Amino acid sequence: MNSVLELADVTVRRGQAVLLDRVSWTVNEGDRWVILGANGAGKTTLVQLCSAQIHPTEGRAGILGEVLGEVDVFELRPRIGYTSAAIAERIPRHELVRDVVVSASYGVIGRWREAYEELDHERARELLVEVGAGRLLDRTFGTLSEGERKRVQIARALMTDPELLILDEPAAGLDLGGREDLVSTMSVLATDSLSPAIVLVSHHVEEVPPGFTHVLMLRAGQVVTAGPLGSVMTAENLSATFGMSLQLGIEDGRYSARRRTRHR
Repeated sequence: MNSVLELADVTVRRGQAVLLDRVSWTVNEGDRWVILGANGAGKTTLVQLCSAQIHPTEGRAGILGEVLGEVDVFELRPRIGYTSAAIAERIPRHELVRDVVVSASYGVIGRWREAYEELDHERARELLVEVGAGRLLDRTFGTLSEGERKRVQIARALMTDPELLILDEPAAGLDLGGREDLVSTMSVLATDSLSPAIVLVSHHVEEVPPGFTHVLMLRAGQVVTAGPLGSVMTAENLSATFGMSLQLGIEDGRYSARRRTRHR
């Protein structure tokens, strides 16, 4: 099986701060990974590296058969679908949803003078329908709810038929209903054999969609553990990751966690 991501002893420093510390990690084709960790654990730095937005300070980062530092990242990035709060902030609020999605074909945010073929527009429509946002086609991005914006961003990330899909905290800021709708959408993507390898970043086990296969846990820039979800997602590993004693539950393929209470 071919690897999509292959990190070997990767370290990222900014000044005196070590954001990632000797991280080794492999993602294969067809994998669906969730990255869990507290604030400041290094999750966003890790996916910025994996989406070719930054380079490692030390170590080797292989992405889609290329090595960062030896490849033109502007050629590599279109092969990666990437959603994040930073990208969402750059999307013009007056832009039509159809244009938010189709403009990913050129790797730009905000339509200008690009010319798109009808096939591009048709793919944008199909993707919006696939993520449950087909009715939003002619709405402006600024009029959408937070949950609707998340769906549109996922459609945009899929526009170039990427080989790797990275979702950085897509459920952040959503209410319960919005989160559950989004988890359902991500579960559909995860169980589709035609979907690319997926990496999802989250703070919460409740956001792990059914269909995901692996988990990586980070703490203070270091890997606590990584491997198949069924064997690695344990109360002990979560407790080590978040620095407190936690209880873990699972029902109908969904996880839940809470602090372990002490009984006198």
